[in-house]
Order: sequence, then structure tokens, then C-alpha cells
Amino acid sequence: PVEQVSWFDCIEFANQLSEREGLEKVYERNGDEVKMNVDANGYRLPTEAEWEYAARGGENYKYAGSNNVDEVAWYGEDWNTGSTHGVGQKKANGFGLYDMSGNVLEWVWDWYGEYPRDSQTDPLGSPSGSRRVFRGGCWYYGPRNVRVSDRGISDPAFRYGNRGFRLGRSP
Repeated sequence: PVEQVSWFDCIEFANQLSEREGLEKVYERNGDEVKMNVDANGYRLPTEAEWEYAARGGENYKYAGSNNVDEVAWYGEDWNTGSTHGVGQKKANGFGLYDMSGNVLEWVWDWYGEYPRDSQTDPLGSPSGSRRVFRGGCWYYGPRNVRVSDRGISDPAFRYGNRGFRLGRSP
């Protein structure tokens, strides 16, 4: 998986990939201010609700694809000796997605704020803030932090060896 990327790197990559494939760019960036065109057909970060829906994979497990963390997640490794692992070496979830629990933290669109639990309406989350949300836990975190329901926050400009992303497109 991609790692050591900031939230801003992710949206720039999504726009470049969209342009390369002849799709509409989703993001408009002016410095640190970013607007999302929800009607664009290009690549984008999932919302927090979309990410959780995908991670659950139509199932009701604690982790993405199982209640047994060892079956689906890279986690609990020492910071000095651990690292990111190749995708697809653990069990996939019900949608066939790998590594949604553990391996790398995945940036999502949302600002950090109260998480609306009604994902049926696909909420975009808090309209503003100073920190962005990441989901999924990583190779360094313990089992509690790689649960599908766990969420974390960070400054969108920060890059770490345990941060990555997953893109999607609107239908």
C-alpha cells in the first residue's frame, strides 16, 4: 500500500488520476482550503461513513472480515522493527477488500467532529475543523485500534510511515 502521504497528497493524487483518465476532478484546492464537488465523477477519498460501510463488507464483525484479528489485520508490531505489508496476504472482508483493518491508516474526506451514526444518508461529516479523520488502524496499533469502528485524527499536512489511503468514485 501507499504510505507516508499527507491528506493533501491524497486529494492531489485523486485529482491527477481523474484528469489522466478523462474524469472530472473532485477537489478544488486553494492553499489549505479544499472544496469537494460531490457531483464530479472523478476519484476521491471516501467519506467516513463510506469507509466504514466498505470495511464492514456487509458483515457484522469487530474487524474487517472477522472477529479474529489475526485472520485479517497486520497489527501490534514494534515501531522500530515493524513495517507495512504487501496487500492481500490476510483474509478479505465480505466485499473482497483487503487490509481495511490494520496495515496502514487510511485517510478519509471528513473533518474530525461528532460522527453521525446514520450512514444510510451518507453524511459528509463535520463541515470544518483543524484535523482530518483516518480509519482502519495500522501495523503498529493494538487490536483495539484496528477495529472497524475505531477512528483517529491528524493534521492533514502530516506524513507518517503508517498513513495511506484508498480511493473510490461515485457511481
